[in-house]
Amino acid sequence: MSAHQTNHHRASDHEPELEIYDTTLRDGAQAEDVSFSVEDKIRIALKLDELGIPFIEGGWPGANPKDIEFFQTIKTVPLQTARIVAFGSTRKASNTVSTDPNLKALLDAGTETVTLFGKSWTLHVTDALGTTLAKNLELIADSIAYLRDQGRRVFYDAEHFFDGFKTDPDYALHSILRAAQAGAERIILCDTNGGSLPWEIQEIFSLVKRECPVPLGIHAHNDAELAVANSLVAVQAGAVQIQGTINGIGERCGNANLCSILANLELKMGHSVLGKGRLSQLRNVSNFVAEIANLQPYKRQAYVGETAFAHKGGVHIHAVQKNPVTYEHVVPESVGNQRRVLISDNSGRSALLTKIRSFGLSLPKDHPRLNVLLDKMKILEHEGFQFEGAEGSFELLVRKALGSHQPSFDLLGFRIIVEKRHADETPISEATIMVKVGEVVEHTAAVGRGPVNALDNALRKALEHFYPQLQDVKLLDYKVRVLAGNHGTGSKVRVLIESGDQKGSWGTIGVSENIIEASWQALADSIEYRLLRDERCSDEGDARTGGT
Repeated sequence: MSAHQTNHHRASDHEPELEIYDTTLRDGAQAEDVSFSVEDKIRIALKLDELGIPFIEGGWPGANPKDIEFFQTIKTVPLQTARIVAFGSTRKASNTVSTDPNLKALLDAGTETVTLFGKSWTLHVTDALGTTLAKNLELIADSIAYLRDQGRRVFYDAEHFFDGFKTDPDYALHSILRAAQAGAERIILCDTNGGSLPWEIQEIFSLVKRECPVPLGIHAHNDAELAVANSLVAVQAGAVQIQGTINGIGERCGNANLCSILANLELKMGHSVLGKGRLSQLRNVSNFVAEIANLQPYKRQAYVGETAFAHKGGVHIHAVQKNPVTYEHVVPESVGNQRRVLISDNSGRSALLTKIRSFGLSLPKDHPRLNVLLDKMKILEHEGFQFEGAEGSFELLVRKALGSHQPSFDLLGFRIIVEKRHADETPISEATIMVKVGEVVEHTAAVGRGPVNALDNALRKALEHFYPQLQDVKLLDYKVRVLAGNHGTGSKVRVLIESGDQKGSWGTIGVSENIIEASWQALADSIEYRLLRDERCSDEGDARTGGT
């Protein structure tokens, strides 16, 4: 028996629990203005794993080289709770299962579980696939059976199921029964066009549940602003698996928003789906994904938005200070958010203290430096800093404010020259930098593919003599966002940099009207954080060995 078969056997020994299936990396990546790199997808997968998501759909390995690389890379990444799932379609009518490139790519992805989608709506069979209704049933059945024979668990996404059921209920039902007979372990009913209403979902789901012998799931799109409602109604009707994306990102109007679904399931419907205490990470994950996707977080998003628990009206503030239940339907901290009284200087204090303690720093609630740090944060946030996705910079900010960190180097100055010699040639970038480490001044220069890359190369070159471990640090990603467009090219920009080495990755941030200055802030923090990590590990080692 293969490893895949062993895991399948184990999973079938008991009645399945309610399970969350995240498709941010595949369906979410189809959103307008979203383009994840492989490194982005790895970082998000790790964050979802930390949240406790059991299934993460990594992408469509037969669709593009990026997804193929992701599935190869993620095999080397240790995950604690999540299983990576490959997604793809049933075989083409002109191919056999053994020669179909899509099925081969799904197998090559090496995942224990594969999600296969097929057609449930007669319109799509005849107009989109251009085949017969009987042939479509054959494609569904033998594709699933083939993957099962290869030792894979199979989830079957019944695409456009609700529209198909409204048009021809017998055929739609027959299509999923063939999938079940072929060995699919989950049948996910998809509202692909996102136009169904909650009472339609509930009625159809209840009917199908009586006929289908395997557990059902729901995959809803948000074209009628009902994806979350439709998902929750499906749970009431017996859905075992709920699919969606973080922040509801996805094609057209998006997918079902897992942030709202998770909070509603746990806080309103009594389902424990993530594990004890993990729901409190929800806002952090929401903001992290938004930052990596280079999207502005939606301030008014339910549960996790910045203003979800913000109070400004005098009557509201007065009531909330007496009893928060008066104007808050859940405890903000339960989803990792915080109450904000917009005219108060005390907002965010407890959340900040919790974060400080997560860095291994012990600080009493009345410590005077806490107020200094709060004031500093408010100033920086007003200037455009956001530390979600840039925890390296945030920890440095905290440690500097508390006096527990000294810079590893001082910048004395830098200069960048960008020269374009001919109209049809790529510009040449050269950076010169002068830094001071202790009492030693280092002055060096380097070239790069652009001004920021040249500055990064020059900084590394100047410091590697003092800190050889920096040779392992790589700049993995670089994002720029214009914060306000009303000043044209003079607008402030936020630069987010992801750096990494063999032990992990970290994000840093910079904000300025000058893109080079913003980039410098993020680059300098990146180096400082890497050296801080060494310092922290050394301190922990001394503590374990009794050293000083």
